[in-house]
Amino acid sequence: MSRVPRAPLGGLIDDLYYLEGAAPYARLVLPPMPAALLIVNLGEPFRIRGGSDVEAAEYADGCVITMPTSMLEFGYPRRPRSVGVHFKPWGLAPFLRMPAAELCDRPVTVEQVWGRRAVAELRDRLAAADGPYEMLTFLENELMRRLHETAGMELVRHTSSVIATTSGAVGIGGLSTGAGISSTHLTQRFKELIGVTPKRLARTYRFTAAVFAINPAEPVDWSELAVRAGYFDQAHFGHEFRAFTGLTPTQYVEVRRRFLREHPGHTLDSWPLPAD
Repeated sequence: MSRVPRAPLGGLIDDLYYLEGAAPYARLVLPPMPAALLIVNLGEPFRIRGGSDVEAAEYADGCVITMPTSMLEFGYPRRPRSVGVHFKPWGLAPFLRMPAAELCDRPVTVEQVWGRRAVAELRDRLAAADGPYEMLTFLENELMRRLHETAGMELVRHTSSVIATTSGAVGIGGLSTGAGISSTHLTQRFKELIGVTPKRLARTYRFTAAVFAINPAEPVDWSELAVRAGYFDQAHFGHEFRAFTGLTPTQYVEVRRRFLREHPGHTLDSWPLPAD
């Protein structure tokens, strides 16, 4: 179950969601994406590994993830249960007590962001709710209560929206010129509120648009797809693809086809990749 929150949260959040039931795979890889995440865990702990050379960490109360620049591997219990938020890239900043750059590619517990007492009360209230609708209503109200003004938000939101609208195909220098500020100032604000530079955000939007243009059930013309996505050539696209997923484009399609075969119509099919 998911829903879009009311204003002003709608300008910061794509959706609030409730997740319960058997995970399609014990481990799923999430490629870098133009989004931030808040997960409040109500079931058994889950694990997150941020790279092949990093040990997985366990999260009992949930986690907060600013926009990632590298793959994240999620290890799920047999029956996960959680509520969460898919933030727009800039949307998490008004709920943090530190610059987003400090958390880049470093998932932290919800307790580390909001404190032990607040998180314990939040989880208790969610667990006691009558059902998913009431859970999401309570979470929405909690976010409204915690929302605070953030310096530079309108600048970052506007320029990020331009990047999103063009799927990353925009001159970054023109963004700062159009806003009447220096590129250094724009980059600093992006790192404070999103955790990454405008250029990195544009790369991620471009990659995401290319991935969602792939239909794994049909043959793929990689050269045409690369050009339409704004890549210099197919080799550049392939290099970027491996950097974001650890897979070649062909390997990626094979993994997606496996997901389709084994879990047809599953809500998670369009993005996470099985790692089992």
